[in-house]
Amino acid sequence: MTKAVLTKENIHLNQKFVDKEEAIRYTGKILVENGYVKQEYVEKMLEREELSSTYMGNHVSIPHGTESGKNEIVETGISVVTIPEGVDFGSGNVAKVLIGIAGKGDEHLEILSKIAIVLSEEANIEKILEAISTEEIISLFDEVN
Repeated sequence: MTKAVLTKENIHLNQKFVDKEEAIRYTGKILVENGYVKQEYVEKMLEREELSSTYMGNHVSIPHGTESGKNEIVETGISVVTIPEGVDFGSGNVAKVLIGIAGKGDEHLEILSKIAIVLSEEANIEKILEAISTEEIISLFDEVN
């Protein structure tokens, strides 16, 4: 039986980080603790950030592992972390929503497409930031099917 891609346990609201490395590690740790990836995947997420920023604009970053990190994925899953005060991702880019992705096989493409649909509306980014419950965020992503 496969796990749900996004569960309440994968969503952490109102966090605070000193830098993007700490924020990415935290986002990855959620995936590790909930059985989606092995610990080594978090290092692959940091490696990806070194190669190319995962900052997407509109205060959103989507940390994910490198191609070589695919072996560290146990199940497809995403984590969502909100950072109301934001964290600097360099070049004046401040991320307030981090969405960690681990996609088994080609499933990351489907996940990215779903995330892109949700985040294409700035109002949805605001809803994520203003959410006071994990259920609010889950229902936003469930609306896209």
